Amino acid sequence: MSEPNYIAIEGVIGAGKTTLSQMLSRELKAELLLDDAMNNPFLTDFYKNSRRYAFSVQLFYLLTRYQQQQTLLMRDLFAQRIIADYTFARDKVFASVNLSERELILYEKLMPLLSSEIPKPDLTIYLQTSTPVLLERIKKRNVSVEKSIDAEYIAKLNDAFNHYFFHYDDSPLLVVKTDDIDFVENQIDFKNLVEMIGKPLTGKKYYVPAGATA
Repeated sequence: MSEPNYIAIEGVIGAGKTTLSQMLSRELKAELLLDDAMNNPFLTDFYKNSRRYAFSVQLFYLLTRYQQQQTLLMRDLFAQRIIADYTFARDKVFASVNLSERELILYEKLMPLLSSEIPKPDLTIYLQTSTPVLLERIKKRNVSVEKSIDAEYIAKLNDAFNHYFFHYDDSPLLVVKTDDIDFVENQIDFKNLVEMIGKPLTGKKYYVPAGATA
């Protein structure tokens, strides 16, 4: 397998997806595709009243991400390397946590119609992070809309993401244990990751830096 041209980075809120995507796009001279998650007009209301606004926030994300992913079909993915800070499948993971049983039935009728037209990454990187570290990072970055997120919600999301990627087989998967990694401050960890991305990867691989807790 040659080096991946389309790399998608995944993880729960606070895992560091966007930061790593930006660093990799510069290092690999790739185009950057960012999930515009904060511009969802229902997001603030959702964090205040999740039950009432769950379906609205989820539907907006689904359709917006679908439109953005469609632009990839118009590009030559073999000529232009792309780094994305999300996968289309993240929408389904959030829906499994956020939606009621009846809402999820309706959502699951719509999702396959859209996902069938979405290009799959050549490589997916999952930033696996413990819930306490996620909460610490969310607090540190101090984004106003995220201040009302509680620990229970992040724990549920984390369990859902771990379950999803335990069974993931849409593309080669690199699982990165991020609790003890700071790619911004530790260039050795970052360079080691870049080297690993450049090697042929199949199935599921794990990257745990030297000295980290496995």
